[in-house]
Parts: sequence; structure tokens; C-alpha cells
Amino acid sequence: MGLWVLAGMIFAQRAEAQITHRDLLQKAVRQTGGMNFLSTDPFKPFPQTQEAWRQYLPDSVIARLIREGEANMKMPFRNIPATVMLEFQRNGNRSDYEKMSFGNRNQLWSLVLAESVEGKGRFMDQIIDGIWAICEESFWGVSAHVSIQKAGVGLPDVEDPVVDLFAAETGALLAWTDYFTGNKLDAVSKLVRPRIRYEITRRILTPMVTAKYGWMGGGNPNSVVNNWAPWIASNYIAALLLIEKDEARRVQGLNIAVKIIDQYLNGLGEDAGCDEGPSYWTAAGACVFDALNLLYDASGGKVNIYKDPFIQKMGAYIYKTHIADSYYINVADAHPMLYPGGLMIYRFGRDSGDPLMINFGSRIFHSFKEKVASGRFHRSRGLYDMLALKDCAAAAYDQEDIGDVWFNDVRLMASRSGKGLFVATHAGHNGESHNHNDVGDFMVYANGQPVIIDVGSGTYTARTFSKDRYKLWFNTSAYHNLPVVNGYEQSPGKKFAARDITYRQGKGYTLFSADIAGAYPESAGLKTWIRTVKMDKSKNQIIISDRYVMNAKPAGLTQTFMTVCATDLSTPGKILFSLPDQSKMILDYDAKLWTASVETMALKTPEEEGLKHSWGGKEISRILLTAKKPATQKSITYKIHK
Repeated sequence: MGLWVLAGMIFAQRAEAQITHRDLLQKAVRQTGGMNFLSTDPFKPFPQTQEAWRQYLPDSVIARLIREGEANMKMPFRNIPATVMLEFQRNGNRSDYEKMSFGNRNQLWSLVLAESVEGKGRFMDQIIDGIWAICEESFWGVSAHVSIQKAGVGLPDVEDPVVDLFAAETGALLAWTDYFTGNKLDAVSKLVRPRIRYEITRRILTPMVTAKYGWMGGGNPNSVVNNWAPWIASNYIAALLLIEKDEARRVQGLNIAVKIIDQYLNGLGEDAGCDEGPSYWTAAGACVFDALNLLYDASGGKVNIYKDPFIQKMGAYIYKTHIADSYYINVADAHPMLYPGGLMIYRFGRDSGDPLMINFGSRIFHSFKEKVASGRFHRSRGLYDMLALKDCAAAAYDQEDIGDVWFNDVRLMASRSGKGLFVATHAGHNGESHNHNDVGDFMVYANGQPVIIDVGSGTYTARTFSKDRYKLWFNTSAYHNLPVVNGYEQSPGKKFAARDITYRQGKGYTLFSADIAGAYPESAGLKTWIRTVKMDKSKNQIIISDRYVMNAKPAGLTQTFMTVCATDLSTPGKILFSLPDQSKMILDYDAKLWTASVETMALKTPEEEGLKHSWGGKEISRILLTAKKPATQKSITYKIHK
């Protein structure tokens, strides 16, 4: 596997990757006669007057959008100093730059929405200031991604504009700004809108035609791409439809965008699962949905693949990976707590014809009292959400989650006991996007609260996506719920993978099994390590069974359990977990085999800051079982129960 690193993302380009050329969008476009599907009418998917918005938005929402705009009326837009851009190169910090860059864009968007729903013109001067400030920026992306340019990391080369996630976001933001305020901009100066078009064209539209970025496959249609592809393509489509007036160039760009989205879809397995986890699904599968919305409207409904079974499965991933409340299965760099957008999920379910997704979206919307148009990215999505607000607000919902889940391609299993216990486990390979060297890891929740956890990812810095990625403890198997064998952890790369994976359901149980020995280097001395995770619904307990064979007697063997619960190890053979609701969980282990200890993670480095937020300020602890007399082969069992 060839691996190249762009600060901010890891891309795996695999010649042996399993690509299935579904080409769903390209087929749909061909069926309409090619890109002639574009409506002859101007592309106007959203209201452009305050009167029209009132058909979709209640007075309370309109008042809130106006208040948010007023809060930004006197706040100056920030110039981003060169030294802030250089922080990423100098010390790995990307947060300072992003705070300023994202702040300018969020501020402009709040003003645009306020003006659109109020329509009195009083926000226009500040909107023009925002447009001008952003157009004057040397780089529309973020400091962590400037390395795409030929000059590499450091200051941006204005003669070599590149398209990253946030350059594309900025292009769409300014395109929608033009859409909602264009005539009023002209009334102030005839030079503002041409400046918008000029900057979007040179920074986004032209590079997208001429470049072969790694995130879009580098020119290789058989390369697997990750969330960058649909995220950028959806914003690229918005900019094309709104800004590009030359029909031939618009058609050329849309053909490129459609191929990018198809390449992302082609790289997914038949289960349409997201190996980057649920929080990245909102920037991957959900961005495919964003693009489908725009193409559907631009074609007058002719390009419509919402109900394709594969698209339906891709959408269903988000509710199938839900645990409870705001907790989701957090494989790879995904965060454990997520607010994925109930309105978007509701719309996805409605358009794809999935009643479970409709229910889940309505439930999320009502449970978290969601505010429309409050997100800092995916602004096309926020606009479509505004159109669905009244329908979703009136939609009934229930609290039921799916009992058992199996994603065969991403090798992910989840099961509920029906009596408050939840377990999830996975066993793919260590070459996945945002990989954590965690083949065979598992997580346990009780009464909707975390007991045994996947810690997740910390704050992104230069180290996160560099050669030092696996020097960060939370990216390593030693700090997942896995063994360390002869002092060896799992290794990164697709060849470090599970074998002989099985999944089955029986009367009163669900079971997952895999040989995870192949995830470790040969020097670990493992022949086999069969890990079995069983949800025993009849007894309301989870059983973890490990059966291993080694080449020789090991010098050392440990087993980790990560938790955010207060723990009591005072009774040999039992680990007692105390949950926030005062209930208790017990993990039984064989005290003859193991010595138990616990350490609290200090969380002092810049990368560790994000972990404090991920778990709501709870302490993260590592429970370590150390084998007293490691054997050449052994069968080990852990039981987790109330």
C-alpha cells in the first residue's frame, strides 16, 4: 500500500483496492442525455425574499437568524497574519488559524441569512466588508493543508491556488452570498459580484479542471478516496451552478464532480459502511446526499438516485451506528459524541424512502432541539434543512434503536441485549482511513453510558498526520481494548489485518469472531489469536474470549481496558465500574492469570486537549491486566455484566 500524508488527512492509495464501478451518478446523467439535464431556468432552489422564507420558517426562527446577524454587525472581520499561517510549520498548531478563518466565514454567513430573511438592507455594508475581507485572503484553505501546493508547507503561493476542504467551503459560501444578496450588492457597487466570480473561478473552478489532487484519486479511477471527495465535490457543484455562466465550462465541471462522487461510492464495500466512523459519515455519505440534492434540483428532478439500494444503505449507516443519546460507535478518528443533524437525516430518509431513517432524524431533531443553519460547514445542507423544518417539526418519532448490526465489508458488529447492555466490535485492517491500529477492539455501554471505550482522536496537529502519528498513544493498540504481546503492539498498514472473520446470530445471542494475530508484526511471535465477542441476551452479559497460540513462551503479555468510569480493583478477579447513574458494571477476569492495575491519562499535550471535550471532561483511565506467568497457548475469558 502506498501511503501519502497531507496535513489534516491520511489518504491510502491502494493498487489492490477493491473498487466496484457502480458509477451510479454517471449512469443517471447518461440516462437523461448527458449534462443537457441542466434546467433552462435559472438555478433557484431557495427563497430569495423575506416573504418567501416565511412559508418555510416560523417567526421564532426568523427572529433568531436576525439576532445572530445583529450580533455580527459591528464585529470587524479579521485579517489573518502571516505568522499565524506559519504556526503550523513552526510548532504544529493549526487551531489559531482555523479560529480566525472559520470565524470570518461564520460571521459572513450569519449576516447573509439575516439579510435574506429580513430584507431591509441594513446588513449589506457588513456583508460587503466580509466578502472583501475573504477575497483579500491569500489562501482560502487552512494552514494544515497548504502543503498541497508545489511550494509545500508554510505561507501560501498565490500563484498556485489549491482546493482543499475549506477552500471549497469558502467558494460555496461566497456563491450563496451572491445568490441571496446579488442585486443589493450591485446597488452598492458593480464591482463586488465580479470580484466574487473572479476569486471563485481562479481559486476553485480552474484548479478543479486542471489539477489531479490526491484526494480525488490522483488521476487513478481505481484509487479509493475518502470523505474529502464528496465533501469538496458537493461544494464545487454549488459554486458551478451558481457562478459559472459559461455553459461548456459548467458542463465540464459538473462531469468532473459527478466522477469524483462516483469514485467515492465505488470505493465503498457492498454494505456502504464508512470505515472512518459516524462523525466522518456527516462529511462523507451526508455530503453525497448534499450533492444529490443540488443535482436533483438543477436537473428538474431528472437526476434522482435517492432510492437506489446502495444509497439507502449508505444513509442507514448513521442510525445503525447509534448507541444512545449523543453516543455513536467511534472507530478510527471518529468522536464518541456526535450531533449529526436531525433535519438532514430526516430529509435523507424521506428522499430515500427509509422510514427508520425518517424516525431517527425526527428523534434527533426533537431530542437536541436542533437549530437550523447553525452549522459552520456544509451550508448548502443547512439551506435544504431550512426548507424541511416545518415538516420535521411535525413528524412523530419513537425511541427504538436497531438491536443487531453487521457491516460485512467494514467488519463492524453491534448488538443490544434489550436490557441496557450494548457492545460493538470490529476487525478489518490497519490501513483504513484515519486508522488507529485497533483490529479486534470493542466497546461496551450500559444504560446508554460508556463503560469500556474506544478513546477516539485528540486535537489535530501536525503530528496527527505525520510519521509521528503512532507515537500518539490514543492511536495505538496498547491504548485500545487489546493485548500487547511480547511488548509488541499492532502495526499500521493494510497487510496487518484480521483473518477468518465470522458473524452469526442465534437464539438469545449474537457472536463475532476473528483471528487478529495478523494485525501484529511477526516479531510478536503469534501464530493465532482468536478473539470472540458474544452478546448473551438471555443472561444479559457480554463475553470476551481470547484463544491464542504462540511460537514460544512469551516474555510478557498484557490486556488493556479503557474507561471513563470510576473503577474499583480491590477485589481480585473483578473490576467494578461505577456509572454516572449510580449503577455498577462488573468485569470478571481470572485472578490466577492476571495482576490488575490502573492509571489515569494525564491529558497535557496539545493533541490530548480534544479528548477532554470528547468525553465531557471525564477522566480517562487505562486498566492493565498483566499476565503473571504467560503461557505459549491459552484460552482466556472475560465476562461483563451488571
